[in-house]
Amino acid sequence: MKRSAFAFAVLALGLTAAAPARADYTVVRWENGYCQIWWDSSATPWGVGWTKIAVTPDWSMAADAKDSAIQNGACR
Repeated sequence: MKRSAFAFAVLALGLTAAAPARADYTVVRWENGYCQIWWDSSATPWGVGWTKIAVTPDWSMAADAKDSAIQNGACR
């Protein structure tokens, strides 16, 4: 019985560790035109003077979105 409980606990821990983490990234534009990549799109900056430009599932896509916004003149 102890062995089966231990095996079940190890299996449960393994499945939990194997689940992918969800970490969205947001490109935030401040009122002065400066843009920044913000980790965890649900946690937004405090205060006023910012807008979300893009929400992406990973850092590299957020960096591409920021570069594109800079090239289009939406950001500095």
